[in-house]
Amino acid sequence: MSIDESTAARVAKLARIRVEEDALPALAGEFNTILGFIEQLGEVDVEGVEPMTGVTPMRLKRRKDVVTDGNQQDKILSNAPDAREGFFAVPKVVE
Repeated sequence: MSIDESTAARVAKLARIRVEEDALPALAGEFNTILGFIEQLGEVDVEGVEPMTGVTPMRLKRRKDVVTDGNQQDKILSNAPDAREGFFAVPKVVE
């Protein structure tokens, strides 16, 4: 796949990036370089390779599922600019 200047201009417009007309050929070239790298990745044989979540094998730390900081409603609501009846009060946003 090859990106021409008009496609590069369209991508820049969709990304809301202002690109001057004289910079479009360089941008199209950068896009083509990126697409070339992606095509190279498609050529890699990954048959039999297990998916991984990280590069180092490790087990996630676990903690007990217990409530440790409950019954602090008053302390939490003391920081609110407006609290009513035990809840945060927010301005109405829908008419």
